[in-house]
Amino acid sequence: MVRPLLVIPLLAAALGGLWLSRGALQRWHDLRAAETYELAGERWPMLVRAAGAMVCGVCVTALTMLSGLGAFGGFSGFSRHDQQTDRAVDVSEAGAGSGPGAGPAGGAAAAAAAAARQQAAPPAAPESDPAAPPVVSRFDSVGHPGGGELLQSAVPGPDGKSRNIRVWLPPQYAKEPNARFPVVVMHAATPSRTADAEVPDVFEGISAALQTGRARPFILVAPEAPSGTAHPCELVAAAPAAVADDEALRTTVATSFRTLPPGPASWGTLGVEGGAPCAAAAGLARPDLYGVAAAVSGRYDAAALAQTGAEAPAGSTAKLLLAAAKADTAGLDTARKLQAALKAGSGPAGKAEVKISDNVQDYTPDRERLRLVRQAAQFLAEALAKAS
Repeated sequence: MVRPLLVIPLLAAALGGLWLSRGALQRWHDLRAAETYELAGERWPMLVRAAGAMVCGVCVTALTMLSGLGAFGGFSGFSRHDQQTDRAVDVSEAGAGSGPGAGPAGGAAAAAAAAARQQAAPPAAPESDPAAPPVVSRFDSVGHPGGGELLQSAVPGPDGKSRNIRVWLPPQYAKEPNARFPVVVMHAATPSRTADAEVPDVFEGISAALQTGRARPFILVAPEAPSGTAHPCELVAAAPAAVADDEALRTTVATSFRTLPPGPASWGTLGVEGGAPCAAAAGLARPDLYGVAAAVSGRYDAAALAQTGAEAPAGSTAKLLLAAAKADTAGLDTARKLQAALKAGSGPAGKAEVKISDNVQDYTPDRERLRLVRQAAQFLAEALAKAS
């Protein structure tokens, strides 16, 4: 009879090999996409996964042979004492993983993270002009997506009413207490909502992009979209002064976290799906504030955005990435129309640098969105690193 103890690692090795093979294939696709659109990428993650898949294949072969020998009595020399010893070891290991030490360890880790955040806080800002908008610097932790930390606070808006703002700190923020980070503002398409509520997996996509080591980490800021209109992105295109990250919000972020000063060398903007037109409008309208903009899977009013770009401050050049999945023909069509409209536009619009990414494909729309966000994050991080 086949030994049960060999079946478990056999299945684990087989599943691990399949998972690593799939990861290597996806990394290979990402490298091709990155090279096509001049985006840097690392080859070693793909090679590591391929090597791991090969090791798993060798393990599967060896365990299959051992299981076959066991079926023909090759392991009959194992005594009942050996089997009891195996079971005792399994039980002791399970007890060690679920013992009372797990709770204090988790508490110690949380305490260490809280201490790191306190030590990493920037020095107190000097007294500002009494006429300047008030700054709310208290942020409460609401989760740890993507290996970082998500915090929330409220900032007074232009109408005097408080609006929510969420800030995602990358894992490197706590590890590098003396470093300052660029900022990417992510716009939402739904009034009175933040973008992470619309795209909850955005942090995983950004974290995957930063894990390559070649993309500089950045802080993601997700302000609540303006209310009073059903389509905040149209409001941004028509009135750039209506962007959700106004002076009060930028001052709050800059004084509460270790950020680089607001400006085109250190601040960018991102929008996904419904928020993509907001990011495109903000990047075209304010290239003097956003050094780069990335819009993912959006639908764009080419004429309106070209006019927005034409009215941008003179002497600045917008840099824009329009990304959509290969199967998203409607999204790619509007992206190409926007690119053509800007190229034929007047003033700063005609000088805008527009790239289109159209070769991302995967098994499901959710996985495609994750890969598109990862590509956009890498584009933003590299562009801001060059600018700074």
